[in-house]
Amino acid sequence: MTKPMLSLQLYSMRGLGDLGTQLDKAAGAGFGAVEPLEGHLRDANILQAGLVRNGLTAPSAHVGLEALRSERQRFIDACQQCGIGQLFVPHPAPSAIKETKAAWQRIGRELGALAEQMKEAGIVLGYHNMMAGFDRTIGGRYGFEIMFEAAKGSPLTWQADIAWLARAQPNAVEWIRRYANVLVSVHVKDQAPENVDPEEGGWANVGSGVLVWPSLWQAAVASGARLFVVEHDNPRLPFEFAARSYAYLSRFVT
Repeated sequence: MTKPMLSLQLYSMRGLGDLGTQLDKAAGAGFGAVEPLEGHLRDANILQAGLVRNGLTAPSAHVGLEALRSERQRFIDACQQCGIGQLFVPHPAPSAIKETKAAWQRIGRELGALAEQMKEAGIVLGYHNMMAGFDRTIGGRYGFEIMFEAAKGSPLTWQADIAWLARAQPNAVEWIRRYANVLVSVHVKDQAPENVDPEEGGWANVGSGVLVWPSLWQAAVASGARLFVVEHDNPRLPFEFAARSYAYLSRFVT
């Protein structure tokens, strides 16, 4: 069995300054891998140099659906240059996908087709969830289910943002197990207790919140996830978040 890998989503480090500083601090917090954003891929030379300088790898990255529609080859080239093998599309903005069955089917078919095209370039394409698709049913089914049903037969994968999933559903582990056939990666973040540090948007350093990460981690590994990307959407102290979360999670990969 391939050993799980810890990575750090660079969105969490944006408050520290430029990309060079973010990468330096990510390595200083203990991480050997990071997950860049669409903007970082737009200047692959700078990203590649920063990764090499700090002894980091980037096994995955995030890029918006609109960017893939219009500049797919640009992002393929950037991924190949920087050694990125997995590319995840965050859930499109509400204006891009309405909560209807037909809209979820369209997104599923489009992402499935894009996944086929990216596979030809040696890149795994996946969907990264927010709460949408899990927070209400459409004719008795959830949008997430409808989307992956529409993408059936394609190589589309799933990067589960478990904290967003847990905000919408009390049974996150059941979803992880049910979709083990497409699960390849997990975003690891924690939800703060109610009314604690509201300026951080209700998130917390991993291990200090209310999510039971030992059992969530075990379920994700058992369901096939191997890339675990640590994230905090709005950390007041980004470096401290990264260092403390790494210290907590490193016991799971030793």
